[in-house]
Amino acid sequence: MNNLSSLSDIYKCVVDNCVKEYDISSAARELWLDPLVPIRMEGNTFVLATDHVFKKETLKSLYLPSIEEQLKNILGMPMKVEIVVDDNISAQKQVISELINTEPVNEMVVNYDKKFTYTFDNFIVGPSNNLAFAAAKAVSKKQHERYNPLFIYGDSGLGKTHLLSAIQFEMQKNFPGINIVYIPAETFTNEFYHAISSNTVESFDEKYRSADALLVDDIQFIAGKERTEEKFFHIFNELYNQNKVIVLTSDRPAKEIKSLSDRLRTRFSSGLIADVNPPEYETRLVIIQKKAELLHFNISDDVTDYIATKLKSNIRQIEGVVTKLNALFTVSQIKPTIAVAQNVIKDIVTDHQPIPVTVDKIINEVAKIYNIEPDEMRSQRRTASISQARKVAIYVIQNVTELSYESIGQEFSGRDHSTMVYAIKSVKEEMERDSGFRSIVEDIIKNVKTNQ
Repeated sequence: MNNLSSLSDIYKCVVDNCVKEYDISSAARELWLDPLVPIRMEGNTFVLATDHVFKKETLKSLYLPSIEEQLKNILGMPMKVEIVVDDNISAQKQVISELINTEPVNEMVVNYDKKFTYTFDNFIVGPSNNLAFAAAKAVSKKQHERYNPLFIYGDSGLGKTHLLSAIQFEMQKNFPGINIVYIPAETFTNEFYHAISSNTVESFDEKYRSADALLVDDIQFIAGKERTEEKFFHIFNELYNQNKVIVLTSDRPAKEIKSLSDRLRTRFSSGLIADVNPPEYETRLVIIQKKAELLHFNISDDVTDYIATKLKSNIRQIEGVVTKLNALFTVSQIKPTIAVAQNVIKDIVTDHQPIPVTVDKIINEVAKIYNIEPDEMRSQRRTASISQARKVAIYVIQNVTELSYESIGQEFSGRDHSTMVYAIKSVKEEMERDSGFRSIVEDIIKNVKTNQ
């Protein structure tokens, strides 16, 4: 049976984070978020109750993604939130209030940081990442002349974002007033397209060219987007010529981002290139122990060894297992045994596999590459650029989702099965003829699959 006071503590942290991260007003919090009652956690589903169907629908449309995102941040694993309607909410709210006000909270059981700060002190260093760590630390002290730009690459979940955040944290501490721009490359692209459409490119330029340090995560997202690449090229050059700090991360070396322009590949490779690899067994043990310490949570040596042996390639998964074991103990008093860890690992590994990429994300990604509007691809228009973009989108959707040809056709104004077959065949043939085109398509597929 779930512990109501513990669930309420978790949900309170979620609400606090939502208010802080998404600028939710106090009135909105009091009206929509605070009245929700957490009633149980089943596996990776967190169940909240409200007292009216109207409230349920409004909460789902306005706040559900934010709640799920902050639950993931706090519990360390993807969570699905289910909102149910229960007429007895007031009574349940009173029970929880009494529990919280009369029962002492066991610090060892309930200890969720409201917002974990990624620093160099809590980054676990080993042979797999020591060069990237040392370079990042030097850059944070503005000892970046030999490392500019610093280009860190490696698979998802190995600590690249942690290092970027640590650089930002350290620089803000050591150099008060420093202007740091830290942004995912996908957000940079979206901001740039918005600046074009809203005629605010001048303000966009000023934001980036006035930076003392530019930290960009997942730079591979700009590959193939000609206007974005052009803009980033000029921003990069200006900052580089002024000896400003530039740090980039990617899922692969710059030379392997085939659809990236040659001049950007050359510049990205002109400084220090450092990779982060999956951690060794000894490093994995330290990661588990450190995460457990942060949660004030005890895990036996045999369970620690079991986790370190079974999970070898993703730090995020390793930490997620420890966090979920702690959550199970918090809400259900389930002790962390090898059998429990085995089930948690199975859940975590499944949860971290890429989910089916949405059709909208694919169409938006292709639209940016071809510099057209997403709706144009879905329309009946047949100009050369729109038709080509539509074929590529159809090919990518078929490649990375399980949708049938009929379902894909419905996304493009109800085009029929034969049109889907023709589009896919055309793209395959062009990929065989043109290596540059093949690189663009392959990069689109990598980009839409990343961080899903």
